[in-house]
Amino acid sequence: MAIITISRGTFSGGQILAECIAEKLGYRCISREVLVEAAKQYGVQLEKLSKALAEPPGFLHRTTEDRAHYLAYIRADLCKEVKDDRVVYHGLAGHLLLRGLPNVVRVRVIADMEFRIKAAMERQNLSREKAMEFVQKIDEKRVKWTRFLYHADWSDPSLHDIIINLEHIGINDACDIVCQIAGLDKFKVTQESKKVMDDMLLSTEVRAALAGSKGISDGGIEIEADANVITIEGTVGSLNDADKIKELVRKMPGVKEVNSHMHVLSTNL
Repeated sequence: MAIITISRGTFSGGQILAECIAEKLGYRCISREVLVEAAKQYGVQLEKLSKALAEPPGFLHRTTEDRAHYLAYIRADLCKEVKDDRVVYHGLAGHLLLRGLPNVVRVRVIADMEFRIKAAMERQNLSREKAMEFVQKIDEKRVKWTRFLYHADWSDPSLHDIIINLEHIGINDACDIVCQIAGLDKFKVTQESKKVMDDMLLSTEVRAALAGSKGISDGGIEIEADANVITIEGTVGSLNDADKIKELVRKMPGVKEVNSHMHVLSTNL
């Protein structure tokens, strides 16, 4: 079965649609709990993690490691949550966090600004002016974060399989449309998609373990997995860091072999 990600602007109706889809298909519906579990598992204060994902890039622009570590924790937990598919995720950038998985239906929900302002006024008990400011501020933050983290345009239609305007299409009809798409052969689980999921799960677990290790400069590395073989690429601060990284990765459950392509300054390892 498919994994469905819902990308939406504030008060666009994406959460309601996600819940409708999950109920109709008998899927789990998840969002903030991914943050909660990631914070708990990796020993990060939830408030700090939430703020890091809500504030514009300046909050974490101090070091590359800050960005890499937070992303590693969230990706690892999200992959665990969706590994058995049958999930609707309407949280942070699911279509980007799970990029590469073939059985993901990537849905973007949009709505006219007036529709969103009215929703913000009703749910947040705001004046029209304050509601408009609130919606615009959240949108600006999401645009900045997407560019900063993924070098992508948050509104780029090519990042999604379908775009639904809930101002023109009702929730029930939109729900039916997404459910029909999720049933297409293209999004069914195959041996290929299972392998991709297994590889992604292992690579994110390894990356999160590195992020949680102490005394290692790992902000410039990337981890890839292929049939339990881990490839490490990127730049590290010292030969000692490179040795520590390779040793930690070798000890990770499920890792059979490690290929290192790390660099220290201009020196190949």
